[in-house]
Amino acid sequence: MKSVSVAELKAKLSHYLREVREGASFTVVSRDIPVATLGPYEPEDIDDLEIIEPTEDPALWGTVVLPPLGRSIDVVALIRDDRDARDLRLDRVAEEAIRARRAADEPPEAES
Repeated sequence: MKSVSVAELKAKLSHYLREVREGASFTVVSRDIPVATLGPYEPEDIDDLEIIEPTEDPALWGTVVLPPLGRSIDVVALIRDDRDARDLRLDRVAEEAIRARRAADEPPEAES
């Protein structure tokens, strides 16, 4: 198997991918230390999978019953409050930026 440095692979990736498509494989080295193998894609054989059937009827598993929270939450109101607060913060930041820009554009006052 041929070796290729990380820098060489980065510089000529298309070339090496073309060679891999043709069946070549490469050992990728970083400072002469092998770090990866670049080769043709070989899909896993899914025929070896073992299917394990449930030992009991899943319908008998039941449902999870959670206790009530004891309070109601208006999610829409929470989202609106969050958006309103964010909009106010953005307005303040924009106003400060405009003031700073105007102050930078004003000519300095002459001292007497």
